[in-house]
Amino acid sequence: MTSPLQEFLKQRHAAFKTDDSGAVADYIPELTKANPAHFGASLATMDGHVYEIGDSAVPFTIQSISKAFVFALALERLGQERVEKAIGVEPSGEAFNSIRLTTDNRPFNPMVNAGAIACSGLIHHAEGNGAFELIHETLSRFAGRKLDIDDDVYLSERATGDRNRAIAWLLHNYDVLKCDVDGVLDVYFRQCAVLVTARDLAVMAATLANGGRNPVTGEQIISPYVVSRTLSVMTSSGMYDYAGEWIYRVGIPAKSGVGGGIIASLPAQLGLGTFSPKLDDHGNSVRGLKMCEALSSHYGLHVLSRADDIRTCIIADYNATGLSSRRNRMPSELKLLEERSGEIRIVELVGALSFATMDFVSRRLAEGDRASFILIDLRRTPSVSDAAALLADKVIEGLTQRGAMLVFSGFDKSSPLWPSMAAWMERSPNVRHFGLLEDAIEWAEDQVIFRYGGFEYHESTSHLNEQSLLSGLSEDELEEIADLCHARDYKTGERIIHAGDSAASLFFLQRGVVSIKLQSGARLASLLPGMVFGEMALIDDKRTADVWADTPVQCLELSVDAYRRYRSTHPHCAERMMANLAKLLAGRLVLANTKVELLSAY
Repeated sequence: MTSPLQEFLKQRHAAFKTDDSGAVADYIPELTKANPAHFGASLATMDGHVYEIGDSAVPFTIQSISKAFVFALALERLGQERVEKAIGVEPSGEAFNSIRLTTDNRPFNPMVNAGAIACSGLIHHAEGNGAFELIHETLSRFAGRKLDIDDDVYLSERATGDRNRAIAWLLHNYDVLKCDVDGVLDVYFRQCAVLVTARDLAVMAATLANGGRNPVTGEQIISPYVVSRTLSVMTSSGMYDYAGEWIYRVGIPAKSGVGGGIIASLPAQLGLGTFSPKLDDHGNSVRGLKMCEALSSHYGLHVLSRADDIRTCIIADYNATGLSSRRNRMPSELKLLEERSGEIRIVELVGALSFATMDFVSRRLAEGDRASFILIDLRRTPSVSDAAALLADKVIEGLTQRGAMLVFSGFDKSSPLWPSMAAWMERSPNVRHFGLLEDAIEWAEDQVIFRYGGFEYHESTSHLNEQSLLSGLSEDELEEIADLCHARDYKTGERIIHAGDSAASLFFLQRGVVSIKLQSGARLASLLPGMVFGEMALIDDKRTADVWADTPVQCLELSVDAYRRYRSTHPHCAERMMANLAKLLAGRLVLANTKVELLSAY
């Protein structure tokens, strides 16, 4: 099945390909050789998927689109103060190659030639002869592959670049360029001659949309701070003297080049790259403009057209009533947890946390009960904005000051959420983290049990008359079963049952704690004294999970062969055991259904 977005690109490409208006750029002689029939488009998503249509793999020179990325590089390497001292950020109202400067003798912005040459000059001043290599490497990292250079276009630009030379010497006169003018111009001409495709542009634009992280390679190229400043200037000045009309009609930060390319970068959503050499009177690709406008209009992607419901960021908010972790509890513990279910509150969040959503979450957390343990699950939360993190700091401070314990779950140390989490845990002993929500719930249950009842099972020994599987059997019958069993001891961390092995026995846990885990490491349940494990051997001949000793373990092992012999002589006892097994399985099903119902209510 073709994706709806791929089908949309295909339809619009077919519709706009017939538009033959505009003309190929001719002020650089080598650009006149471009095939006017070429038309390609590509769209890259935040998860690294790339859509392509038409001539999306045809190489062409990046030209002025390089300005956005070189500006970003200058900000990243040299800092905001140094760059802003040399270059303004205001729209010029002039042609892109205007020789006019601001009243304080700076280029108007980095998207016009004067500003772009100044950016290249800043990098040349800092890097010397390695300036272009750094720019070339950075552009390649944005694209996710090593980009080539069109030497013929470079030489053509250098041969016909007198206007840019005039601009450069003017900048040198006002001390904006502080180094070799010819060397700076050589860097500028070369960066404009870097070869890209529409696909490359889509990935580069998506990297900006993704906070500076290339969604295809996963590499962080520049900081989110630099991204926001770069996109700001692209919004106001990226489309030459068509910028105002562009933001009015399309509403996506963008940059065009006279080679026929356009990039459009919608933060947190997509990067678009188009290529078609025929340009309009403003120097923008005719077909590319139509593709961008159609995408924005059809899907309502204008950056200023937002009406999200912030309430959807909380997918579930519940306490522990009718709910327990995968640790099977003693009846006394289950009763205590039910009585104290309001002590544990679980809030599951979804989507990126922004200023508005975090404000809503903070107000919800302040409402209602006074739970001692507040569990916040972030497994569906890919990122937290700086503004949201600032609000979260105050939320955490307020809740921990009143004595609540905050427990976060759903991510690990590789997550972008980890730095904030590590800082929160360092500041407050009342902040904890678990990778899985189930582990967080179990920990909170343990704390409630310890606070109100204490643990007894670590030191206690369970007898067979406490086993649910053997419920209803007489003392004599239990003694007979005990005679059939073999006492087993296991050390902490020892694997008792291996998934995939033949199921030859079951175990009555007398002392200690065991965990049932899948081979992936995911825990299905934890068991305490008085409980049975491996009991599926009564109805299945293969082990489907591992069983590990969490503590020193003592248990009685009953082989399936011994059980079958016992069944032949005590059929009523075997019938009772199978009925108990059915009851145990039904209880687990009820618990699973309860969890599903609780979550489906949100």
